[in-house]
Amino acid sequence: MANTVHIDVVSAEASIFSGEAEFVVAPAGAGEVGIYPNHAPMITTIKPGALRIQLADAAEEVVIYISGGLLEVQPGMITVLADTAIRGHDLDEAKANAAKEAALEAMKNRSSDMDYAKAQAELSEALAQIQAIQKLRKGVH
Repeated sequence: MANTVHIDVVSAEASIFSGEAEFVVAPAGAGEVGIYPNHAPMITTIKPGALRIQLADAAEEVVIYISGGLLEVQPGMITVLADTAIRGHDLDEAKANAAKEAALEAMKNRSSDMDYAKAQAELSEALAQIQAIQKLRKGVH
């Protein structure tokens, strides 16, 4: 059996994933981080993007879109506390593209700085969803 680490992905709505992984890639606040079993303990923020989980003894990765939150790494356990988490196969590309266009339009027609900041956040989330869909489609590991 391969050397593994347990990972739990939890959002405000539900537990999204729980299992053993050989390798995890997360979109941390300062850039992507790769986590192998026995990684040094760490707590960091995560930004919108694709969480990629290489399952133990499986050829394919599990891709989960996360909109932000916290990542905690302990020697035998990884916990992802996501604001929102959506399994890769549940992502809707048409909806993400529509959200992107709506955010771009809102940025053009802003009525205040607050509207612009909200539109920027929505654009960032839509782009992260689109990137997660593209990674899933290409099977990038």
